[in-house]
Amino acid sequence: MNSPDQEPRRRRIDLPLIVWLTVIWMLLWSVPNWGNLIGGVLIAVVLCLVFPLPRVELALRLRPFGILRLAGYLLYDMVAASLAVSRHALAGRRPPAAVIAVPLRCRTDLMIAATAVAVSCVPGGALVEVNGATATLYLHTVDADDPAVLDRTRDDVWRLEGLVVRAFGTGAEIERVASAPSRPPHPPRKDPGT
Repeated sequence: MNSPDQEPRRRRIDLPLIVWLTVIWMLLWSVPNWGNLIGGVLIAVVLCLVFPLPRVELALRLRPFGILRLAGYLLYDMVAASLAVSRHALAGRRPPAAVIAVPLRCRTDLMIAATAVAVSCVPGGALVEVNGATATLYLHTVDADDPAVLDRTRDDVWRLEGLVVRAFGTGAEIERVASAPSRPPHPPRKDPGT
């Protein structure tokens, strides 16, 4: 008898997946016509039957007010970050950069991934790595010689995490992000004169 982890995958037609695969197929061909549409649907159905995906239970809640707040903050953050990047570029200076770790409060893969996507949308920093096991994002950031900038960067990520969870998370996840995040200690600064 099979354990629940080893249950055979049932071959099923997943309509949203077929639609999504068909859209991807159409975008790959970049020529919308009936032949590509029918071919895309047929290929998507064959893929669903030959390579069935396991059933995934998503603990996703859609909160319209939270989604609007997240979208507004992302728009504001993108404009502010673009202006800051432009200011650095026009000043002609190259501020020191570093990779910093930002431990997230949420532990579910969906919220970690959604936060990582939201963080990567904002210019000025780059998402380097996502460690799902420790729920940690690693970001490339500029002005790394100023501890206040590093703290502000972490605070921005935690604020974004809170907005993502309040837009899509469960009640338990919302309670989790309401707690204060654990702030890593700053490394000792070297005296440039030594």
